[in-house]
Amino acid sequence: MALDGGDPRLSVDEGAFGGQGIVAYTRPQMRALHDPNVTFEEYHYYAGLTRAEEDGNVVPKDETRGFLSTVIPGKFGKPVVTDEKRRASMVPNVNISDPDRRASVTDEEWTNAARAMRTATAGAVFFLITTDILGPFGLPYAFATTGWGPGVALYTVFGFMAGFSGWLLWQCFMGLDSYQYPCKSYGDLGFRLWGSPARYVFNVLQSIQLICSVASIIISNGEALSEATKFKLCYAVCCLVWALAGFFLGQIRTLQNFGWLANFAVWINLLIMFITMGVAAHSPPLYSAAGGSAGYSVNPALVTPDANGNYPAVTHSAGLPNTANFGASVNGLMQAVYAYGGAMIFVEFMSEMKRPRDFLKGMWGAQFFIYICYMIYGLFMYGYQGQYLQNPSYLGISPYNWQTAGNVLAMVSALIAAALYGNIGVKVLYNNIAVEFFRAPPLTQKMGKYLWVGFIPVYWSIAFIIGAAIPDFSGFIAIVAATCILHFTYTFPPFLHLAYNIKMNALRPDEGFDPATGRVTLHDTGFARIRRGFMAKNWYINVWNVIYFFGALATAGLGIWAAVENLILIYAEPQLNAFGCASPLNVAG
Repeated sequence: MALDGGDPRLSVDEGAFGGQGIVAYTRPQMRALHDPNVTFEEYHYYAGLTRAEEDGNVVPKDETRGFLSTVIPGKFGKPVVTDEKRRASMVPNVNISDPDRRASVTDEEWTNAARAMRTATAGAVFFLITTDILGPFGLPYAFATTGWGPGVALYTVFGFMAGFSGWLLWQCFMGLDSYQYPCKSYGDLGFRLWGSPARYVFNVLQSIQLICSVASIIISNGEALSEATKFKLCYAVCCLVWALAGFFLGQIRTLQNFGWLANFAVWINLLIMFITMGVAAHSPPLYSAAGGSAGYSVNPALVTPDANGNYPAVTHSAGLPNTANFGASVNGLMQAVYAYGGAMIFVEFMSEMKRPRDFLKGMWGAQFFIYICYMIYGLFMYGYQGQYLQNPSYLGISPYNWQTAGNVLAMVSALIAAALYGNIGVKVLYNNIAVEFFRAPPLTQKMGKYLWVGFIPVYWSIAFIIGAAIPDFSGFIAIVAATCILHFTYTFPPFLHLAYNIKMNALRPDEGFDPATGRVTLHDTGFARIRRGFMAKNWYINVWNVIYFFGALATAGLGIWAAVENLILIYAEPQLNAFGCASPLNVAG
């Protein structure tokens, strides 16, 4: 069992010492990238050294970040270019991905290579998380399908639990990441706590979700552009334009350098929110689009005009608008769930931070900001447009010019989010395929940077092909999101933290890793150790993690069921793809 402190990943020869966990000493740089013989205790020992070094580093006064340098990074903050060059000069001039060449690398050079990747600050993480979260424009639709009471309650609960999940991931990361054994992805956490199967599952699901997110934004931006041009520009070209834009925007390699763009995206989203709120308060809903509204999905009678062509008045519901159509409310609920879907790449954010301990500042700040802004926006729009709300909400305002303005601004914001997803997606593939199997050099070295330049167009081209080939891709992405993104935010964090807590609680004062001999001393193994780890110290967190895990699984199951039901209805009618010139939004032909 992966929770057993003796670690079943020991080789056959070492298995005889399973009770003591004795492992032949090997320097960290001589290990394989994902060596099954490295024990939890060794990861945790080096993580403790790294955290102590980070805590002991005094931040120079000229590098501290004030309010303006956080709100407008790059203008008032210290440029990161000089710092990045200084850190790159610390990296040994050998391909450290090749085990044969790592023999000449000293311990200091090995740890310096890990330090060179860590440039992001808490301020950058705040904007990256706020950009990564899927945006506020689906939340009004969620309120319209769930009602005032359930909508507020569920959004609040999911918001708090998303923050709690971030804390769980942060605890695991802080106890397992080190300069000697950097934790670069969600899959790395899975490997160190549950073994290779968890790493493979996490990496596959994360790669699918990230490339589908990029593809979804390419297609949705293509639809928006075709509408803005009044369908005069070929639809395939409208989509291709955004893929080509990704070729260039995706060349931003480090997350710290991405901070300025992420900041820009946040302000664009706020501007769209202010525009749609102001217009919605002074103009009627877009009645002509009632067929795609929240009311139509819940109960078509809510938005069906009478014999004289008069549409029903705007209505609201304290509870579920239609208890007989539970699936529509679940689909709306999923919009609120996906609004907090950023935990999928939290580990990647932490892996590039100078001080991962500061991650909680950026994460909780972003979660609070998202909760307040999104809640106000969702309730305001529901109050004025009721059952006529569209998804995204800015498409439901009736003045065409303002609708187009929202469209154009949203295209820019979505492209920045897509570039962020692409950045993480390429790193996941690069580190787990190119580095591990083809000995590709690290991205901090010159050859690694050249490879990055070539990887980005390939990744975006694949995303375009995937999105373009599947008719009504937005309907398909709902299933992918329910299968992937919900798990990374709500299901996997308690699953990982349960294993971490059991292993930590089971450690006794005279147990652990000895770097001088490579020996891991454990006094017991098997179920007795697991039981002691589960019941010791903060056992109530372990109990809650189990409840949380199964509750998240049930929610994911509901989401998949609702998405499949919705997809059946969508595919009942012929759908267009993005390889033709006809836009799916041009119903007139």
